[in-house]
Amino acid sequence: MPRRKPAPPPSVRLRQTIASHAARLMAEEGIDDYGFAKRKAARALGASESEALPGNDEVEAELRAYQALFQEEEHPQRLHELRSTALEVMDLLSPYHPYLTGSVLSGTAGRYAEIEIELFADSSKDVEIDLLSRDISYETVTIRNNQPNAPESRLRLDWDETPIILSVFPLSAERHVKRSPHSGRSQSRATPSAVAALLTHP
Repeated sequence: MPRRKPAPPPSVRLRQTIASHAARLMAEEGIDDYGFAKRKAARALGASESEALPGNDEVEAELRAYQALFQEEEHPQRLHELRSTALEVMDLLSPYHPYLTGSVLSGTAGRYAEIEIELFADSSKDVEIDLLSRDISYETVTIRNNQPNAPESRLRLDWDETPIILSVFPLSAERHVKRSPHSGRSQSRATPSAVAALLTHP
């Protein structure tokens, strides 16, 4: 008679449960901060925020599984819409070497995800003046001083009711390798031509 695999210890089960709950929060509520999602999930499950918290990669795996299972039709359509909008904005701001980053690029964007675009300019004021000349309203987003690889400025605008975050860096920073604030790994980014290719072959 084959032996059954031993059940994982409680700490491992709790870690898995927190990862699953955090993934659902990100998919359903539009949370894009892994740390916040994990802490909120831990509190909802009655666990300490410092106890058995899963890694971001574990939450991301659960998020992809959740979207594939429960948002099988909705998620690909929403992702295509977000990437199409991103490409439209990137084409408009092509003088500033735009790159798409974040969850819209990685494919984990939730229902209310923001489109994150990096721009590179001599001055962030150039971008702001350009937006104003096109009659595009925006607001400045506060940047935390302790944030690594912080941009010169961060601007938020609404594009057909879709939130866009523009992070403006100096031209000299375009070749720098950035680290994801969520995983610590090299942060992926895509040029307009790469985004157009994703729309053709997701």
